[in-house]
Amino acid sequence: MNSLDQQPDSAAGGQGLSARFVVITALFVTCLLTSNIISVKLISLWGLVLPAGVIIFPLSYIVGDVLTEVYGFGRARQVIWLGFACNLVAVLAISAAGALPAPSFWEAQPAYARILGYAPRLLAASFLAYLVGEFANAYVLARMKVATKGRFLWARTIGSTVVGQGLDSAVFILVAFAGVMGPAALVWTMAAQWLVKCAYEAILTPLTYWTVAYLKRREGMDVFDAGVSFNPLSLSD
Repeated sequence: MNSLDQQPDSAAGGQGLSARFVVITALFVTCLLTSNIISVKLISLWGLVLPAGVIIFPLSYIVGDVLTEVYGFGRARQVIWLGFACNLVAVLAISAAGALPAPSFWEAQPAYARILGYAPRLLAASFLAYLVGEFANAYVLARMKVATKGRFLWARTIGSTVVGQGLDSAVFILVAFAGVMGPAALVWTMAAQWLVKCAYEAILTPLTYWTVAYLKRREGMDVFDAGVSFNPLSLSD
């Protein structure tokens, strides 16, 4: 792993984790948790029926791109697992609250269960799709950065999103709805979500460029993941 010689200008506790890294991590987790909660609502855009999570979930991929580009695959891997753990805590808390008895005067229990309740199959699909998609996104971007010698950021961010979001959509739709929807409907639903998410990333490419340039300049970091382990189960740097 190589980086610029400069040290971050504000590290937390001397551990090399700046306040900016903490903010980026918090934004990633917030996007993930928020998208999972609002995805219970379906929206109609341009004739497509999509989960409302499409409003914010693609931002987690953009933030993931920034993490990998600036801080490297190792840091991105840690944040991906952190997001997974935070999502699990949220799911367990919501499920526990729904299972506890409600007072007789509270009439919203059915609404709570319907909106915030999690079907086991959908939950498994969501967790699996998240891990597959996010790790694929980080891996492709990191490998492309080394291959291009740090050039063509737009190609790396869009290319990694095409792969990551494609796998995310495919895994989620197949695990959640195979046997419930017909083959043609499965393919159409996967393609629609994939295209919308990729377009989202492409449109926000200027914001990604600005954020990456700002962080590299302020952190004094530009990590190249040459010769590092891409094992998603490792929690080391």
